[in-house]
Amino acid sequence: MSKLDTLRAITFGSRIAEDELDALESYFVETEHWRKVISGDVDVVYGPKGSGKSAIYQLLRKKRDDLKARDILPAAGETIRGTPAFELLVTDPPSSEEHFRGLWNLYFLSLVGSALRAYKIDNIYARRLITTLDEAGLITSGEWSPRRMLRSVLDYVKRFDFTGEIKINPSTGVPEGFSGKITLREPARDKVKLGYVSVDTLWKLFDEALEDSRKRFWIILDRLDVAFADSTDLETNGLRALFRVYRDLSARKNIAVKIFLRDDIWARITQGGFREASHVTRTLTITWDRQALLNLVVRRLLYNDAIRARYHVESEIVLKSTAEQEYLFYRVFPPQVDKGKGKSTTLDWLLTRTADGTGQTAPRELIHLLSSARDEQIRLLEIGGSEPSGEALFDPIALKASLPQVSKVRFEQTLCAEHPLLKPLLMALQGKKTQQTPATLARIWAVDEVEAMAKAQKLSEVGFFEKRGSREQPAFWVPFLYRDALQMVQGVAK
Repeated sequence: MSKLDTLRAITFGSRIAEDELDALESYFVETEHWRKVISGDVDVVYGPKGSGKSAIYQLLRKKRDDLKARDILPAAGETIRGTPAFELLVTDPPSSEEHFRGLWNLYFLSLVGSALRAYKIDNIYARRLITTLDEAGLITSGEWSPRRMLRSVLDYVKRFDFTGEIKINPSTGVPEGFSGKITLREPARDKVKLGYVSVDTLWKLFDEALEDSRKRFWIILDRLDVAFADSTDLETNGLRALFRVYRDLSARKNIAVKIFLRDDIWARITQGGFREASHVTRTLTITWDRQALLNLVVRRLLYNDAIRARYHVESEIVLKSTAEQEYLFYRVFPPQVDKGKGKSTTLDWLLTRTADGTGQTAPRELIHLLSSARDEQIRLLEIGGSEPSGEALFDPIALKASLPQVSKVRFEQTLCAEHPLLKPLLMALQGKKTQQTPATLARIWAVDEVEAMAKAQKLSEVGFFEKRGSREQPAFWVPFLYRDALQMVQGVAK
């Protein structure tokens, strides 16, 4: 098989976990992080975008049978693909954090009620819970849909007064304007006689239902960054309320809420103080070092029959040794991209070109770069370009040519999409030098140096700038990842 045919036959997979559900399990690295999550030791998983949170989330969903064998019943609180259910909250949000708490409680109760029915858990406690949710219109008997369920809960919450003051028509004894009987707080004795019940009572029923059946329940949440992308206030209210509900439910032994959240969002909602943060202790943060990223690339290579056949390697043998992994890597790729003494090796070149201002490389950008390089190498060979030398399938030219596309996608679809208010500051740097000072930024942005420093600090927090220099003479350096997107020029601004 020629090098061109081999390249056509291989793939590095998708950079987005949602797009490769079937293949993901084949080359997923079962790290200590994964083992802590699947064992139940961790509830909250933090990590930058593209770091692999969704990959763990997808695998948890695929491991349903393994979890059930341990008497754990999982339910995903969000769809894997398509429009996220929680996007409903952007256009029609609850009016306060208190209403958000009601929403999370009722949504989780709807999930567990539907699951009790689906898993055929039938006892007196389960029947009482399901009947109450049924009467409130908060449970589905048909095909399970997070979006439809969330819509019902949101309508219920928006019609309800969570202050506990429910107006009763004195002549009929029926609530005015609202028929729901589930309250966030404990109802007064006269309301209890009318059939009102608190969410806490419903959670007690759920606990008893599972205790009687000797089961436990996991609610798994991902893609929360999409739900609140357009509003910082909505994000703060919604996620603070979520973690308050998480705190309340953590005291119950038969249910656990598993949350996958970007670490920058957690930092934002806890900025200025968040008392409940001290209760969030069962956590881990996903990080990737050089060896882990090498392993990721090699696993993706070995997933391809064409690679194993061409280089006569067996996956098990290669993956047992870091030295074997590096050896295979440099059979497939050239030793250097920029040739010369003192220049970095190809692996280090790839990692520095895909790192943001925090110095971290996310798997998403690394996979994107390799996939783009494959496409570029195929294009070069198809138009008559020379084959890469030696055993290598890739030429330095193809690797270099792939970076602008990665830079453009990361800049437009991640940085600007998630921080639209920062886009004018970023676009003003188009064509400028890659290292700036508060003084040069003040001129570019037409502000004073104090304000320029504050804005530059914000861009550092989101990973666009790497802060350098000293406290007295700070400098802000743009990593390679963002340079091509803005056609920036290597050098120090004067």
